[in-house]
Amino acid sequence: MAIQVPSDFRRVIVAASVGNVIEWYDFYIFGSLAAVLSVKFFEQSHPVAALLSTIALFTAGFLIRPLGAFLFGWMGDRVGRKYTFLITLSGMGLGTGAIGLIPTYQSIGLTAAFLLFGLRMIQGLCLGGEYGGAITYVAEHVPDDKRGYYTGWLQTSPTLGIVVSLAVIILTRTWFGNQAFDEWAWRVPFLVSFLLVAIAIYIRLQLQETPIFQEIRARGQMTTNPWREAFLSSNIKFIGIAIVVLIGQGVVWYSGQFWALYFLQQVSKLDPLTSAYIVGAALLIATPSLIFFGWLSDQIGRKPVILGGMLLAAITYYPLYLWLGAVTQPGNVNYPTAIFIIFILVCYVGMVYGPVGAFLAEFFPGRIRYTSVSVPYHIGNGWGGGLVPFITSAAFAATGSIGYALIYPIAVPAVCFLLALFLMPETRKISIWQPIEPRTAS
Repeated sequence: MAIQVPSDFRRVIVAASVGNVIEWYDFYIFGSLAAVLSVKFFEQSHPVAALLSTIALFTAGFLIRPLGAFLFGWMGDRVGRKYTFLITLSGMGLGTGAIGLIPTYQSIGLTAAFLLFGLRMIQGLCLGGEYGGAITYVAEHVPDDKRGYYTGWLQTSPTLGIVVSLAVIILTRTWFGNQAFDEWAWRVPFLVSFLLVAIAIYIRLQLQETPIFQEIRARGQMTTNPWREAFLSSNIKFIGIAIVVLIGQGVVWYSGQFWALYFLQQVSKLDPLTSAYIVGAALLIATPSLIFFGWLSDQIGRKPVILGGMLLAAITYYPLYLWLGAVTQPGNVNYPTAIFIIFILVCYVGMVYGPVGAFLAEFFPGRIRYTSVSVPYHIGNGWGGGLVPFITSAAFAATGSIGYALIYPIAVPAVCFLLALFLMPETRKISIWQPIEPRTAS
């Protein structure tokens, strides 16, 4: 017998999205302020090395995410969706806010870098359990035929998190001035996290457990060991397929959003405020593309939309970034064209990311959904995508060539497109509202 779709799923989407925006705000202010943090927490005899060290710390936060996915995925499938992502939200918000309180390298030397590293690990660990919880929570409230559309709304939250982080940084710089910001006011965006996370926790406390998880628990069908069922059964091949899809998706996401910001600052040599205005405007204009392509995947399928985004990115990144460099020379910035180019890059993000939440929720059974969604997402997106800022920045620093810097962002989606073309199934017509037995070893 099918489980009844609840009528209040729109409120659930809003509440989950608001919390997710704040989660990603916490994560992105670290990356957005990498240049400032490199000065504050690392020895400055080699400024490029200090910047790459900071970007490496940003990357390390991604590399630890699969561990968080393992830990919190187990908790989400054993304890429940609601309380698990309340814990991840709290841990990440507190870890981010504390960055605004720790002394700098000038005050305590190398200890400052170690403290920054520790807080960064807390951020990454907690984020490893956040996405799986949020996407599972929303997917287990919405109707089958509109899952791409409604999870597409949730998928806008990371992009909106970037916009909020850029807005807070712009306001802080403008209010205090660049000199005060560089001296001490850089701490303000981190401290704001304490307030934001308190609001998000309050909102999420109003939510109930998902009806699908409640049904699984009522029927006595809960897994006793999510790790064994997810990774030591035939389910492991589905994990592998999901990782392939998510590596390609993750590289497109970070190449189109995050490296665009690094590109303007490190390649075009634009000042932080100008870079933030350009990227922030493009993100605001392009964010609805995540909802549109989520909706489109309800009509024509998850696979053609996601793979189309990978293919377009691999084909057009090089000319688009050359064009972006040409129109963003210091003192001669063509703002409308620069915003339009990044708008195109973010539309590719919409294609690969808008439908992927629905795909993952449909691809795995409810009793191990939190674990099975979280782990491949954070291996593919965290490792594959999270390496983009470091690899592209290091390649450009070493060679001065945009072409060499783009080898990774172009090659990875191209290879993942070819693999997923044969391996990725279409999940659009799978109903998660019907009880599904666990996959067993064949």
